[in-house]
Amino acid sequence: MTNKNNGSNSTRSNRAAVPEAKQALDNMKYEIANELGVNLKQGYNGDISARDAGYIGGYMVKRMIEDYERQMSGK
Repeated sequence: MTNKNNGSNSTRSNRAAVPEAKQALDNMKYEIANELGVNLKQGYNGDISARDAGYIGGYMVKRMIEDYERQMSGK
């Protein structure tokens, strides 16, 4: 899959679209992992299951959508 947004021929990357948001996203990731009872540590986390990693990512997306919807509704 080629990334057509930035004009490069590279494949998917792990870079944030808004680099200034990286710290906030990291904080959210650890907060959600804690809420789900997943032992996420700083640095390498290749030892967690794909299911747990998916739960964390899925809940991050869910929360971002909820926050954006609240922002759009003015609440």
